Amino acid sequence: MSETNPATTAEVAAPHRYTAAMAADIEARWQDHWDAEGTYSAPNPTGDLAGDPRIVGRPKKFIMDMFPYPSGAGLHVGHPLGYIATDVHARFQRMNGHNVLHTLGFDAFGLPAEQYAVQTGTHPRVSTEANIENMKVQLRRLGLGHDRRRSFATIDPEYYKWTQWIFLQIFNSWYDTEAGRARPIDELVARFASGERPVPGHTRAWGELTATERADVLGGFRLAYASDAPVNWCPGLGTVLANEEVTADGRSERGNFPVFKAKLRQWNMRITAYADRLLDDLDALDWPEAIKLQQRNWIGRSEGARVDFAVGDERITVFTTRPDTLFGATYMVLAPEHELVEKITPAAWPEGTHDVWTGGHATPVDAVSAYRAQAASKSDVERQAEAKDKTGVFTGAFAVNPANGERVPVFIADYVLMGYGTGAIMAVPAGDQRDFEFARAFELPITCIVEPTDGRGTDTADWESAFASYEAKIINSANDEISLDGLPVAEAKARVTDWLTARGIGEGTVNFRLRDWLFSRQRYWGEPFPIVYDEDGVAHPLPESMLPLELPEVEDYSPRTFDADDADTRPETPLSRNEDWVNVTLDLGDGPRKYRRETNTMPNWAGSCWYELRYLDPHNDRRLVDPEIERYWMGPREGQPHGGVDLYVGGAEHAVLHLLYARFWSKVLHDLGHISSVEPFHKLFNQGMIQAYVYRDSRGIAVPAAEVEERDGAYYHQGEKVSRLLGKMGKSLKNAVTPDEICAEYGADTLRLYEMAMGPLDVSRPWDTRAVVGQFRLLQRLWRNIVDEDSGALTVVDTEPDEATLRALHKAIDGVRQDLDGLRFNTAIAKITELNNHLTKAGGPLPRTVAEPLVLLIAALAPHIAEELWRRLGHEDSVVHQDFPVADPRYVVDESVTCVVQIKGKVKARLEVSPSISDEELEKAALSDEKVVAALDGAGIRKVIVRAPKLVNIVT
Repeated sequence: MSETNPATTAEVAAPHRYTAAMAADIEARWQDHWDAEGTYSAPNPTGDLAGDPRIVGRPKKFIMDMFPYPSGAGLHVGHPLGYIATDVHARFQRMNGHNVLHTLGFDAFGLPAEQYAVQTGTHPRVSTEANIENMKVQLRRLGLGHDRRRSFATIDPEYYKWTQWIFLQIFNSWYDTEAGRARPIDELVARFASGERPVPGHTRAWGELTATERADVLGGFRLAYASDAPVNWCPGLGTVLANEEVTADGRSERGNFPVFKAKLRQWNMRITAYADRLLDDLDALDWPEAIKLQQRNWIGRSEGARVDFAVGDERITVFTTRPDTLFGATYMVLAPEHELVEKITPAAWPEGTHDVWTGGHATPVDAVSAYRAQAASKSDVERQAEAKDKTGVFTGAFAVNPANGERVPVFIADYVLMGYGTGAIMAVPAGDQRDFEFARAFELPITCIVEPTDGRGTDTADWESAFASYEAKIINSANDEISLDGLPVAEAKARVTDWLTARGIGEGTVNFRLRDWLFSRQRYWGEPFPIVYDEDGVAHPLPESMLPLELPEVEDYSPRTFDADDADTRPETPLSRNEDWVNVTLDLGDGPRKYRRETNTMPNWAGSCWYELRYLDPHNDRRLVDPEIERYWMGPREGQPHGGVDLYVGGAEHAVLHLLYARFWSKVLHDLGHISSVEPFHKLFNQGMIQAYVYRDSRGIAVPAAEVEERDGAYYHQGEKVSRLLGKMGKSLKNAVTPDEICAEYGADTLRLYEMAMGPLDVSRPWDTRAVVGQFRLLQRLWRNIVDEDSGALTVVDTEPDEATLRALHKAIDGVRQDLDGLRFNTAIAKITELNNHLTKAGGPLPRTVAEPLVLLIAALAPHIAEELWRRLGHEDSVVHQDFPVADPRYVVDESVTCVVQIKGKVKARLEVSPSISDEELEKAALSDEKVVAALDGAGIRKVIVRAPKLVNIVT
């Protein structure tokens, strides 16, 4: 900064002026004081604290930020935006009598630390813990009022012990659809054993099944289960990915590598069992509608029918939202990955197979194999692209349409995905454009099953596109048992669904776009699964006494990676290389036996699925959370029927990842009786982003923003003209500004004020270091209004303020209170600035009855200077726990307001009137005003529109 920077200039004539040096001294002293006194410690309602005055009679507030990841690059000024906002709101709530829980932990498992370990050989724990310590220093310098006793990192064994414990609760549970909740798996076993419930897939009794058979049966019910299923395999990363971790163009979110479909045995979470509840419970949450919509779309509920098509001894099940079009199904399509493809594909082409169906291959097996390989290399988006040519091959098999008994060919085609429905469709080319194009390309029949209303006839040979309508009547849809002809769509759907159900070949059902959550990663730096396998491959959960299962040491932290485009590769995990850890002898209750540990690890989402609960009771080593503590902080209450955190602030990018997963875990834990809250987060707020200008040279390479000069509206770096574009802030873009820099130049309070004053919290805004000084000057003027810059003495006096000052003060109190409560921090700062400017212009020493409320108004936003001034004003207690000022309504309402009088839309007069004036009184006053009378000049009045107290519009 320049020598004239008001933050760093210490003028000899003003030894007690508020400068950066003074700010640094004040802030360091009060941060130490807060830590020593436990100022931000939030008491729990148990034990000796049950009668604590900070709890009794006080409402609670649980305020949270989304977990930060401790990056080695440290923080830039964009990172603390949400943290400062929640801190301001938490401080405001404390000053309004709440017992506030506000703390911050660290989401520390994940890929960045592992990649750093691979590059440097440094253990991920070493680098991660160093990053955490650096981040703690940076955050502390901002004066954040966190209860540090409650902080933790997900990599702490005492934390992930309970992550593993929760996994076991989910593993040992099943979803009882009759009860509508999760129940212990032992209850299901008891039903099988007693014969109360038949054992699916077996004619023998439960007691006659082998251990492997029992495990297979239970795997179909468990909420956490391992299965061979199509997964997103990323050779370039050497791991599989959840659907949510794959971009729209079929690449990994991290690293941008190609992602392929492959079949692997992986752990999954049966989140689909909760699809309806995840949808329905959104209504009671105070979340942005955009986030709710994203979750609703991701879950994707649709009503229709399941229909079975026989293929020899096999059955292909489809889900359709239009069962009324069943008579128009002239072929079927399976996703290339469908499990029945291999079973139904014959060795030779059946007689009469069209050449266009074979793809030029000699046998169906060759055709299917080649097409599967081709489809595996495409993303889901590429496969679904409307404009692309329709491709596919005939499997050589025919299915039977249950409505009319006709044999329909079964194809595989990449426009059908396993990720929706059953991975199979009945193709009705007359009513679906994709099916129509496919039928044209493969010379398949098209049967008209709804009466066109657009003038085209029923002869599909003349059609250029499909025709679909919910208004048209059904035609060509009858057999000896049922006729849909002439029915409207809704009635036809109901009738055919009843017919399918009665015949046992279908039923009405609900389908979801949501897929079960892929929960395995081929990584080292993650929570180990508390699962071991016996010699028969049966999975056994570890008892709680063996938790936590800690990560072993390995020489190579990297999963084996492959050529990014090699879809035929398969994972090799780092943990599998530590044979001494993998192969163990354990006594799980039936004597010592040899087992093999699970060598996948949990995804990085696991630790953040439940961290809000650990904040409540962070040192409990006996249970997940004390029930009384959980009920106090998160239990259901008026206006929050599902309970949860009172305010949760974070980025909108987690709409269908972390937020959906955390909701699922909360519901399972609630069902099993471990917690009272059904939802983890009652109110969600998405903060915007602090952006910065990126400067690039002629090669497109970013240059250091701090070295760029502006001349005549252009930008130059070392004499070369560069381009400027607003974008993200980051080290790689060479435009990052650290909070440490701003704190050194101006102090943390100035940084806090600037970030909160930049604009509405939910809107992205550009960073401008030059504008920071404006908030520093506000603090300087505030300081000068209370402290003499020459002597350091207090300048306040015990006199009464004038009425104008009282009005300015109480209007500010009223407005700031509403703004802080509504997270409108930028307008709150504007009101404080306006009040402070009024006091500065008024001159003279401030009355104490004005100075003290002024300090309290800014205390949540700039806590260090407020604490210092509060102490200088003679108070021994911290400003943190003082009551927020309350406005006197007498001074909030203006004595008079200006009413604009318009004639034919043009302003002709302004009247000063009472705020409470009635419409009749205001009309009379306006019509009798001299300027209005003159402007009317005797013209007739057709209409007078009155909006008391601010507008009168006269129409002549």
